[in-house]
Amino acid sequence: MKDILKLGLVLTLYAVAACVGLAFVYSGTEKIITQRQQADLEAALRELFPDMDGYEDISGELVSPDPAVAFEGQYGIRRGNALTGAAIRASGASYGGKVVILVGIGIDGKISGVKILETSDTPGLGANAASPTYYVDRARKITFYGQFTGKSVTDPFTVKGDVAAITASTITSQAIAGAVRSSAAAASAWLAAASGAGQGAP
Repeated sequence: MKDILKLGLVLTLYAVAACVGLAFVYSGTEKIITQRQQADLEAALRELFPDMDGYEDISGELVSPDPAVAFEGQYGIRRGNALTGAAIRASGASYGGKVVILVGIGIDGKISGVKILETSDTPGLGANAASPTYYVDRARKITFYGQFTGKSVTDPFTVKGDVAAITASTITSQAIAGAVRSSAAAASAWLAAASGAGQGAP
């Protein structure tokens, strides 16, 4: 009986030591992961807003007008003290699962850019949405995601209308176009209200 109790005590001490060690490891790696995610986010935002000086998290202030599109992150973009745009991390269901994009919307009512962050669609088909070498307009070297840059937030964003589709990937094309449309509508409304409030402030 004494040997069993001794063995149990030893195992308990090992378990406690292991838990404490894992807690220290997690504490250290969590900070590194958070810093890396923050750096990745800032790099992605700078792709859409090269002249930005900074951004603020405005999560919860914008609501998606389409229940099929979820907003996973919302950011107000600033240059100096002026609000110059907004960016939304939006997701929706695509052919192979969830697709996640980052959409930049300028205060001028134009799309500043779209970045495909995640997609599990078929390689060579829907996955071409994120490819920098797949062109919907080969003559002008315009990629699928690149075609959204410069479009007005009031455009219809209709696939095979004002949005060129990825060959044999209509579902992917519609999922991304829908996410851009919802992001544009929500961001433009927020920007109009936020800039109006700023102008009215003393």
